Amino acid sequence: MFWLKKSLDLPTAADALPGRAGAIPTAEVHYVNGHALKGPYPQGFETAVFALGCFWGAERKFWQQPGVWATSVGYVAGHTPNPTYEEVCSGNTGHTEAVLVVYDPAVVSYGELLKLFFESHDPTQGMRQGNDVGTQYRSGIYVTSPEQRAEAEAAKAAYGPALKARGFPAITTEIADLGPFYFAEGYHQQYLAKNPNGYCGLGGTGVSCPIGTGVAAQ
Repeated sequence: MFWLKKSLDLPTAADALPGRAGAIPTAEVHYVNGHALKGPYPQGFETAVFALGCFWGAERKFWQQPGVWATSVGYVAGHTPNPTYEEVCSGNTGHTEAVLVVYDPAVVSYGELLKLFFESHDPTQGMRQGNDVGTQYRSGIYVTSPEQRAEAEAAKAAYGPALKARGFPAITTEIADLGPFYFAEGYHQQYLAKNPNGYCGLGGTGVSCPIGTGVAAQ
């Protein structure tokens, strides 16, 4: 029980693993569509970052969305610079597993991506997602502008009552400014395209999120 409690507590910056100065090697291009993972991205395209449990299944949800140009998985919202997967899973870096989404706002809106995010997992579970338990599985939205923050906060506020009506507890999704996005190791990128029968622990609540139903204007 002591180990379980410790694994669900986020470390302080002083207690986190030291990490390293250099980036962990990763893939250069998207396994499904061949687009560059680290850019440059097409002019006018935007980015969004979401955490919703194990990033293998989470990434697939977004690369299947029309209007999404590229996706990649990585680690955000922690203290350790350039962490490895094993370090993140130890709970001693503070990171959560996340998906970086590069999208065309003329085809899919940020609101629609928020709807996909909320409906693709259970955002009420705290430091877990289904059978996956640990700080790296916490739900989060990591914003890059005041506009993204406002939309994310509004979406969370709108979805809460819908979940409550179906017997779910309060949403635990954190909304925070995006810090460094550390790209995960190459074998994690588009994992379920490379391993179609691989593990996917993602599961939604079955409750529709009442936001993001409009397509952005051309």
